Amino acid sequence: MALFALSQSFTGAGMQFAYGFGPLMVLALTGSAGLAGLSVALIGFSRFLIAYPIGEVTDRFGRKFGIFMGFTLAIVGALVIGTSMTTMSLWIFVVGLLIFGMGMNAAAQMRVAATDMVPPNHRARALGYMSLGSLSGLAVSPIVTEFATGIAAKIGTNELGVPWFLLPGLIIPGMILIAFVRPDPREIGMNLAKFYPGYSAPERKAGAPGGADGAIPNFNAFTMLKNRRMLLAVVCNSAGTGNMSLVMVLTSLVLHEHGHSLTMIALSHMFHSAGMFAFTVPLGWLADRVGRTRVMYPGVGVALVGAGMVALTDGSYLFVTLGTFLVGMGWAGANVASTALIADEYQTVERGRAVGINESFSGGTSMVMALVTGPLIQWSGLPATGLAAMALAVIPFVIYGWFKLKR
Repeated sequence: MALFALSQSFTGAGMQFAYGFGPLMVLALTGSAGLAGLSVALIGFSRFLIAYPIGEVTDRFGRKFGIFMGFTLAIVGALVIGTSMTTMSLWIFVVGLLIFGMGMNAAAQMRVAATDMVPPNHRARALGYMSLGSLSGLAVSPIVTEFATGIAAKIGTNELGVPWFLLPGLIIPGMILIAFVRPDPREIGMNLAKFYPGYSAPERKAGAPGGADGAIPNFNAFTMLKNRRMLLAVVCNSAGTGNMSLVMVLTSLVLHEHGHSLTMIALSHMFHSAGMFAFTVPLGWLADRVGRTRVMYPGVGVALVGAGMVALTDGSYLFVTLGTFLVGMGWAGANVASTALIADEYQTVERGRAVGINESFSGGTSMVMALVTGPLIQWSGLPATGLAAMALAVIPFVIYGWFKLKR
């Protein structure tokens, strides 16, 4: 667990760059604010494409194999993105960000590995421990950005491209740390009693997925979403992620419009990431203690409040940063609780795909929300984006209420 967390502290800066600078890179390449959401949409699309296939790979061949594949793709993608800014090519940028996004989202199977390594009553906390690595790495993004800005000024090149050429220097140490993880977390998950003497698997609830041995015939998204609890977990995670994608676009654009530097924008995104990761251990403890849904639904509500603050304020740095912080914290609650809920329901041999389905849906939602943000800003202004975020966050509660009424 410590090795995974340390790896996260090295590699987490990459997604900071993608979310924080992506909208500004699109703006520089196209000159159109209407396309500003393209970068976040590409990250969501890459997650949609890779999450289930990489889950199948790690279910079959082990978590480490899929994580190494992901980081290798991320290195290639980072170099391509940097090249796109030196050549000022939008198409190279699109290809590079897709490759990078698929790589980083594939490496996110580390979170599945965390749930493999502990008994069910510790899974949400395990996800929190994993996030401590991302928290400790938050300071890396502004430091690398400041260093890259200085290099760009000296050599006379685009300051948005240089950080991407420095990124492989962070990813490679993260890969080396993963190499020391033994045995593969998949093996631990399949033999928990061997690693936790006295552990016995909990009895499966009536109506839970799978047969008596836990195996699920013809496992796919349809069989998973037939379970109402799984459907609500996926919808809550998608709503939280969709809000976050919208805010990632807005934060960069709003702060840039009001004259704040790249370093200040990176600092604001650092606070957003602090919201995402600083409270994951207590949120995980709470989800283990009082139940997954009692953390999952409030998380969506907090994300809604934060999105409204970013979209409906006048560009104040303090309010925008506070709003993006709340969105991160709300996402953390929804994501940790929904992931733990899904991990509880599925056996190790299907867990990678089950979490992958969850991530695929959240990636699709992220893509749609990011794409509509730019046109909404152009046609209706920032308040319209706030209304879109509110409408998205209401959906899980509507579905939950509908199920309660039917019952």
